[in-house]
Amino acid sequence: MSNNCIFCKIVAGEIPARLVYQDQHLVVIEDINPQAPYHYLLVPRKHIRTTLDLTTADNELIGHVFQIAGKIAHDMGFAEDGFRIVNNCNDAGGQTVWHIHFHLLGGRDLTWPPG
Repeated sequence: MSNNCIFCKIVAGEIPARLVYQDQHLVVIEDINPQAPYHYLLVPRKHIRTTLDLTTADNELIGHVFQIAGKIAHDMGFAEDGFRIVNNCNDAGGQTVWHIHFHLLGGRDLTWPPG
């Protein structure tokens, strides 16, 4: 856990969030600034600063993130219409919280290219 990391504090229960799912590896919350009718953040409990900090030891964790994203999309009813999973890395990639996380977006047509 990083002492100043907002996601570490959410994972630890120190900051409230609208919880959608949790298990021993992952916490999923509603985004406070949604960009689609369904917009969830999949946050690993393990503090990993950026995508560039992933190691082979994290392969199972990242696979789990994508499996849970699919489960949530099915459970919420937008899987068949389609969805997007986004990970931002570093400043130019749009990362604003320095704890790896993934955006799950659905419920509307998502254009390409993104922002």
